[in-house]
Amino acid sequence: MIRKRSGINRQRRPSIWQKCTDFRALRQIHASLIVNGFNSNFRHLRELIFTSAMELMGTIEYAHQVFAHIAEPDIFMWNTMIRASAQSSNPVKAIALYAQMDNRSIKPDNFTFPFVLKACTKLFWAKTGTAVHGRVVKFGFQSNPSVRNTLIFFHANCGDLKIANALFEDHAKTDVVPWSALTAAYAKRGDLNVARQLFDEMPVRDLVSWNVMITGYAKQGEMESARKLFDEVPKRDVVTWNAMIAGYVLCSSHEQALELFEEMRKIGERPDEVTMLSLLSACAELGDLEMGKNIHRYISEMCSGDLSTILGNALIDMYSKCGSIEKALEVFRAIRDKDVTSWNSIIGGLAFNGYAEGTLDMYRKMQRTTIRPNEITFVGVLAACSHAGKVDEGYRYFDHMRSECKIEPDMKHYGCMVDMLGRAGLLKEAFDFIHSMKIEPNAVVWRTLLGACRVHGNVELAKLANEKLLGIRKDESGDYILLSNVYASRGEWVGAEKVRKLMVESGVKKNRGYSLVEAYGNALMHYLFDSKPYRDQET
Repeated sequence: MIRKRSGINRQRRPSIWQKCTDFRALRQIHASLIVNGFNSNFRHLRELIFTSAMELMGTIEYAHQVFAHIAEPDIFMWNTMIRASAQSSNPVKAIALYAQMDNRSIKPDNFTFPFVLKACTKLFWAKTGTAVHGRVVKFGFQSNPSVRNTLIFFHANCGDLKIANALFEDHAKTDVVPWSALTAAYAKRGDLNVARQLFDEMPVRDLVSWNVMITGYAKQGEMESARKLFDEVPKRDVVTWNAMIAGYVLCSSHEQALELFEEMRKIGERPDEVTMLSLLSACAELGDLEMGKNIHRYISEMCSGDLSTILGNALIDMYSKCGSIEKALEVFRAIRDKDVTSWNSIIGGLAFNGYAEGTLDMYRKMQRTTIRPNEITFVGVLAACSHAGKVDEGYRYFDHMRSECKIEPDMKHYGCMVDMLGRAGLLKEAFDFIHSMKIEPNAVVWRTLLGACRVHGNVELAKLANEKLLGIRKDESGDYILLSNVYASRGEWVGAEKVRKLMVESGVKKNRGYSLVEAYGNALMHYLFDSKPYRDQET
């Protein structure tokens, strides 16, 4: 939907542009300019470029089309297009426009370079940004405060930290912007001691500085330090609250994250999408369905229109992990713009909850769309085949993934196949499959085979699987106990005792007891899904 950007003062602009509130009006005004012969008037062209590039959302491509037909754009038009492109989802165009300027020998001004450098920072293009820095020096803009601060921000985030420090020491210490940029850079790199030293030495601290430091501590899991600063900050905004809530979720302190959200609501701070994503993650990990439903209600109140794709995907994940697949399906159907993550989330959710037929049916529906499956999709599909005992179908999907979708299997796909063969009692086939893998099998794959040997009482293959496990790791008590139980299930008590003795001699302590379901079936499912493989974005 095309809509007007907020925060722009339009009051001093000509009335014709004040009336331009959507794409239709923009095109009508443009047509009027052409008909009345004003299309060569630079004042009108500037207004047209600025309105289409900066004022209206969703019209930047139109701005590029208009700009391409202007014979000799002035520096204001170049800067407007570079700025809008740098702020867009495709900042590469800002670099391309700057290159065109350079090729035409059009001299940039002090507004040009900050926009170009912001695009380089957004893209993490260190070499390009360094080359732009050279042009800054050539044209004599390095002493300009705005250009210098943007250079510090660029080098601090993706360039050379030594250069950022040198620029900072050279007349930049009186400005809070470079202080915040350097503090953030050190915090992102995990050097919290230097970041805190900069923070403590700041002559003036703005809210950005506080948020940078709180976020730095939270990301490193130092929640006590983060909370201390959070309690001291003179004024909080939603970013401050989000940093703390996300930090608690990251540290698995999910109850504290939810408590902080309640505190946030009580003081009247309005949450945003980032807040909701963290809270949904907390509910998913806790399995707290009721709180998850409450968060869903907050989201419905917050979003007056359609549910955003990213929030919808997080809701599917939460409902799936809380065991409410019906609600997960309801949310899935409500998402208008489904992406590959939407499909992966519901396919993985169905598989995780044991709905094998539903998983495969959902994949078949996905095939009828324009969205292509990826490696994450097939984790859910293969896991469903495993749980349903569909060995032939599992092989077909495994081959389909490689031959038709051109996706090379990774450890999770191989683990699903071994699990499928093991559940079906095809232990020798599972063993041969492991040896045919193109990548070195890990401990989870061998543990899966060992668990299957326990279920089906195959001592010889269990010994081989255990040998492979001990070659990878020797400190997991569950590996020894599984093999011991294989011997015990066959009444071979001497073998069982030898394994227990080996465990003691190796100094391995027995963990708390757990059922075979936990040790074997759920172990693989957690390996496949707890790392959130069907959630493609960082929420």
